[in-house]
Amino acid sequence: MNQDSRLRVVCLAGPSDAGKTSLVERLVPRLAADGRVATVKSIHHDIEVDTPGTDTHRHRSAGAETVVGVTPELTFDITTRGKRNPPEPTVDEPLLETDDPELRALSRTLERLAGRGYDTVIVEGFADASVPTILVGDRDPEAVGGTVIGRGDDPIDDLLESIRSLEGHTVPAGGGRTDESSD
Repeated sequence: MNQDSRLRVVCLAGPSDAGKTSLVERLVPRLAADGRVATVKSIHHDIEVDTPGTDTHRHRSAGAETVVGVTPELTFDITTRGKRNPPEPTVDEPLLETDDPELRALSRTLERLAGRGYDTVIVEGFADASVPTILVGDRDPEAVGGTVIGRGDDPIDDLLESIRSLEGHTVPAGGGRTDESSD
């Protein structure tokens, strides 16, 4: 990447079963018409996303920090460093300045997505993140870290306009590299 990129990030914050995932399902196809869209989901408990005994699981069990699987239809990566021990930023100015390991993990993930050329990221959860936020369900606006730009029950076209009008975060050229080497 030779020039700085702009990444629009919006958080959907609300209690469980408030409709955040349903709103993601409504926003993504409309935003995808404008460019590349990624989503990030905060998960509050450990889950096993790989099947024990498969080659990718065996690679990770052997000590690989990241395992990438490429199938005929999908590519996925699993990195062992989650919220408890996030990787260090690869840019001088992280997207989210924080000492909180959960928010550092989100910041590093956003840097990686920017480096991969995404235009918009919808973050489900991470209510403390200082990014523009859509409140879903019965959430107190004072209980979120970002500026509230809408509510989940607003008309979808209004929410889309709010997201599309976001200035976006600047990610410096070379930001989000998945390797730690210097050029």
